[in-house]
Amino acid sequence: MFPLLVNLGPIPIHSYGFFVATGFLASVAVIRRLARRAKISEEKILDLTFWGLIAGFGGARILFILTRLDHFSAHPLDMIKVWEGGLVFLGAPFALIPFIVWYCRKHRMGIWNTLDVLIPGVTIAHAFGRIGCLGAGCWYGKPTGGHWGVRLHSELVEESLRGVLLHPTQLYEAAALAILLGGLVWLFRNRKFEGQVILTYFLAYPMIRSIIEIFRGDQIRGFVIPGLLSTSQFISILLFSATVGVWIVRLRQVNKKAARGRE
Repeated sequence: MFPLLVNLGPIPIHSYGFFVATGFLASVAVIRRLARRAKISEEKILDLTFWGLIAGFGGARILFILTRLDHFSAHPLDMIKVWEGGLVFLGAPFALIPFIVWYCRKHRMGIWNTLDVLIPGVTIAHAFGRIGCLGAGCWYGKPTGGHWGVRLHSELVEESLRGVLLHPTQLYEAAALAILLGGLVWLFRNRKFEGQVILTYFLAYPMIRSIIEIFRGDQIRGFVIPGLLSTSQFISILLFSATVGVWIVRLRQVNKKAARGRE
């Protein structure tokens, strides 16, 4: 809708970059507060947050490029034009989680406890990022007759859909993530075991994403089964299934530890 927010002299401030930056600052605030509650060093968690952002951003960008490989093969310089939008969020965990595990082991931080602290911050950053998507004109929905539809004129929107009332899928997900954030923060304060928050996220978000994918209209995003199963839905199924398995293993670990404590 408004890809360019304002020009500060010769410096253009793009809406996508602005909201991504705002989301990062909001995530830092959330993470710092939860880190204090979890008794994790603020210095270490902020260092991890900064480098984790880079790792996650890289993973999300790489997956976006892979879904549009024909375009980027012909226009390789477009790979660095992140201010125009272009992240597939589900690519982030594949780069971010291995990095977090490595960092925690190096600095002797509890992996599950750290993940529980970080994931609400990731959620709020993601929500702001989706608002940025609305400004940039990416991640848009299918046509709708509803009065809540939005009209987009960005070059990122297929010509046949420009100026047409579309489902504001960006706002759908931002709202869903805001609700999820509230649930995760509540769960963090009432968790029964370390890892419960991150595992809950990876059960909830794939379901949120899979449902919203039904309303998306940007066909270029990629499909595993054309017109039926998008790349993001396929990854969501894998993540959900893997999380169920990890949850079972984690519960066994927690129960064994509790049993040893009673002996």
